[in-house]
Amino acid sequence: MDDLKILIVDDESRMRKLVKDFMVKEGYTVLEAGNGEEALDIFMDNKDIALIILDIMMPKMDGWDTCKEIRKISQVPVIMLTAKSDERDELLGFELGIDEYITKPFSPKILVARVSALLRRTSDAMQVEKLSAGGISMDLTAHLVSVDDKYIELSFKEFELLQYFITNKGVALSREKILNNVWNYDYFGDARTIDTHVKKLRSKLGDKGDYIKTVWGMGYKFEVDNERIDKN
Repeated sequence: MDDLKILIVDDESRMRKLVKDFMVKEGYTVLEAGNGEEALDIFMDNKDIALIILDIMMPKMDGWDTCKEIRKISQVPVIMLTAKSDERDELLGFELGIDEYITKPFSPKILVARVSALLRRTSDAMQVEKLSAGGISMDLTAHLVSVDDKYIELSFKEFELLQYFITNKGVALSREKILNNVWNYDYFGDARTIDTHVKKLRSKLGDKGDYIKTVWGMGYKFEVDNERIDKN
């Protein structure tokens, strides 16, 4: 994990120090910001930031607005830290493109594990360079998706979800299985987390969104008639 940069954004200096100490022990390079505006400035000056740990309640610019601005220019993985445990806040975070959502208080060791798992999935996704099915093409190295040769913007989690669907084409996938594979941990929240992401993904895929079929009472299945998946 040497040389990977992580940006910690929290208005509480003690919280930043706590998280930083654990991350540094794991070999990460850590940058700090005390509010959203400062975070955006740092992010613009450091294009090689691998992951952002972002608090919600901050002065000047909160975590929601900060995430919105970041998602306009980057799909960098984002872990949201919050003192709130409201389900609506969690769903809003996923709609904005948050990749992980951790409620305070939390175990720093668990946070480190989540960071490592998320970065590992990002790295693993690049080992197979391209996937395609039914007019949808995914360049996993460049993190690009095109539909009928027109590029579309997906969040990091939407990208992972589409990759999981395509690599499991024709297989009925339960919500639990999707959560455990795409989110890579046992998620105990509402199944609407999956439904929210699928709804946005379908919309962004246009007509190709029909490939993601609902399996009532179970989950979803990606299905393209008379098509095969190509791996390069």
